Amino acid sequence: MLITPHFTLDEMTVSQLAARDGFDNIPPPDARANLKLLCCALEQVRALFDAPIIVSSGYRSDKVNRLIGGASNSQHVHGLAADFTVIEVSPRETVRRISESSVPFDQLILEFDKWVHLSVARGTPRRQVLTVRKGSGYLTGLQ
Repeated sequence: MLITPHFTLDEMTVSQLAARDGFDNIPPPDARANLKLLCCALEQVRALFDAPIIVSSGYRSDKVNRLIGGASNSQHVHGLAADFTVIEVSPRETVRRISESSVPFDQLILEFDKWVHLSVARGTPRRQVLTVRKGSGYLTGLQ
């Protein structure tokens, strides 16, 4: 089922952990509505780079989030966040270009120099840019 022209519900909810352990990762109606908002922002990211996006983590049920060690206040559980990479663009360059664009984001995080976390907000987005590295925690800005 398509959420937006380039993003499907399956891609935004896939969980190897849930599949392996035999439980579902199906979002409730409010999280599905949030996924639409998120995917609209991801469409803008895709257009900005004119390149496909590989989503590694979108919606996470409370159980999935807990089992993978996600933050207890993770926006993933509300369908408001995705972790991704852009084909042939470094995560650092991805964060730099999104942060300088008009793409609506609440948080944009360079995670371990390996992927990008983007969250959206129902209200006014904070446009907070962070960097997280092993042993350093969250650092303000693109580090």
